[in-house]
Amino acid sequence: MAITLLPLTSAADGLADADSTLISGTAGGAAVRRSVLPGGVRVLTESMPGQRSATIGFWVGVGSRDETEGQHGSTHFLEHMLFKGTLRRTALEIASAFDEVGGESNAATAKESTCYYARVLDTDLPMAIDVIADMVTSAVLDPAELEQERDVILEEIAMDSDDPTDVAHEKFVAAVLGSHALGRPIGGTPDAIKAVPRASVWNHYQKHYRPETLVITAAGGLDHDAVCDHVLSALRTAGWSLDDGVAPAPRRNSVPVSITGTAGLHVVNRKVEQANIILGCPSLTATDSRRYVMSVLNSVLGGGMSSRLFQEIREKRGLVYSTYSFASSYADAGYFGMYAGCSPQKVGQVIGLLTAELEKLAQDGITEAELAKALGQMSGGIVLALEDTGSRMSRLGRAELVSGEFLDIDETLDRIHAVTVEQVRELARDLAAAPRTITVVGPFDESETFGL
Repeated sequence: MAITLLPLTSAADGLADADSTLISGTAGGAAVRRSVLPGGVRVLTESMPGQRSATIGFWVGVGSRDETEGQHGSTHFLEHMLFKGTLRRTALEIASAFDEVGGESNAATAKESTCYYARVLDTDLPMAIDVIADMVTSAVLDPAELEQERDVILEEIAMDSDDPTDVAHEKFVAAVLGSHALGRPIGGTPDAIKAVPRASVWNHYQKHYRPETLVITAAGGLDHDAVCDHVLSALRTAGWSLDDGVAPAPRRNSVPVSITGTAGLHVVNRKVEQANIILGCPSLTATDSRRYVMSVLNSVLGGGMSSRLFQEIREKRGLVYSTYSFASSYADAGYFGMYAGCSPQKVGQVIGLLTAELEKLAQDGITEAELAKALGQMSGGIVLALEDTGSRMSRLGRAELVSGEFLDIDETLDRIHAVTVEQVRELARDLAAAPRTITVVGPFDESETFGL
């Protein structure tokens, strides 16, 4: 389908020129536009004709990796505290604003960004912009509320610690990435949360929640110019100084860094009925051109019930209930892994099978039939995933903060369909040759070797 390109020009007085690397336009009658407001605030929207709802997200390009010593856990702390009251609204008033219109609001902290978002009827979008802008600009971080929320966060961490799968993933990432800041848990450790003072959380807030770091994305039944007007009004009401000519904060350095993790076997003792295994290595960054190849590799190796891991380890041998592969990528680092959950006595055998499947992929590659199936699986998944406004809002945020490049669905599918069997084999060879980390969580002594 033909793509209608709209100019990336200003939608309100005083807007700066848009980033020329970000494409405007998408298929299906929707249209993507980007504006830079005074103060360096970026606004990206995707208008979806026929939608009666809209999702709005306020992104700050700061995550857990940006915390300094003494601030660990502050980013996640702020995610909680911004819902606890502002100079204009109490916590109840913030919650009631969305409940009264049947809307939904939430937030998410990641390693490189934080997003506060809401989904509402299109007519209630101005309200959502006003409330979230108030939260982002004018949180008070009341000391009593902060101490109460400290206990809530500790309960959240304890809940995650009771899930052996979460523990396996967290320990695996820490081992693979080593001393890199991306290796730290997003929510912080119990000791860090207990120790971080309000002053550190407040300083983190004041330093990073600034106009030039703010990215606002919205998708659904909306008008780009109107969204920009509402954003400007809300930020100015909050007292933010929005000066003309201020450039947005630069994107993160995307030059890959050397990873000095701890390869080998890492055993974590937990009294559970099922062992959780993750085997993997350092991998691609978020802007690596091979990311589409990685997607195909993951689809073939561990992306569904017909994948190699599922068929070999579960269907043929009945050793596991769940097994899959995954990859996570960030500005300057990334990792790849394979997961399996099995009974404790089968751990050695399952690790051997995970290893064998990766090495088989590296040696023999994939078939043309597997490539065709992966392309079909991914194409359908991408299109179906973008049928809701929340997914499209998130896609805009990632495009602005990570790559600076927006791809419409057709271009995304074209890049995926350009992947070849040889490219998959080459990437598999790189993964198989990388330092290998194995994390096992289960009822074992930490000196257990499983015969490896």
